[in-house]
Amino acid sequence: MLTINDISKSYGSFQALHHINLHVGQGKVFGLLGPNGAGKTTLIRIINHIIAPDSGTLQFDGHPMTLADVMQIGYLPEERGLYKKMRVGEQAVYLARLKGLDKDTAVRQLHQWFDRLEIDSWWNRRVEELSKGMQQKVQFVVTVLHNPRLLILDEPFSGFDPVNADLLKREILRLKEQGTTIIFSTHNMSSAEELCDDIALINHARVVLCGPLSDIKASHQGLPLDRIFINTVQSPMSD
Repeated sequence: MLTINDISKSYGSFQALHHINLHVGQGKVFGLLGPNGAGKTTLIRIINHIIAPDSGTLQFDGHPMTLADVMQIGYLPEERGLYKKMRVGEQAVYLARLKGLDKDTAVRQLHQWFDRLEIDSWWNRRVEELSKGMQQKVQFVVTVLHNPRLLILDEPFSGFDPVNADLLKREILRLKEQGTTIIFSTHNMSSAEELCDDIALINHARVVLCGPLSDIKASHQGLPLDRIFINTVQSPMSD
């Protein structure tokens, strides 16, 4: 689905990404892991054409990535925000139409999603009346409503209680079963271990560990992912 070829990016003297090479397989959940400042968000912004790399290329479904391909991406950033004074349904329909859905289709599909995520009763409430978790549910729905082929989730469980986090995990796995390719950026190693088929660990702008999660765990004597993460980041080889 997505191939990242030798991507580098610097901001002045600070190198955010150094010759990154990754392959995200079709229909997989790909975990993009790493400590704060490792370069994960910079890479996600490059994939979304928000910023350009200094060097390197992206391939989407076997061809050089274009702006048209970006329309097939759903992106839920870590820094989220909705218009606080708008009503929930009104805002969701507006955002859905920006993704190319007509109004009737948007309303119908939004009600289906809202019902599944247990927020349909909030349709006519103002966004400012919703808890942080409920607002994040709304943004998740808007992110996936246009059936993106590639879904990028940056810390999607931030602010969720365990019950709602589990609900969202089930929806992510359901999307995977339907063929959606998912990039999942997180600091939560237990969630990554539950959801991911493949992972890449970025540290100090470089990929220091990459491959199928099952193979990585096997090569580390079955250690839990959080322990593998700590050992790899603290290793002198990752500097």
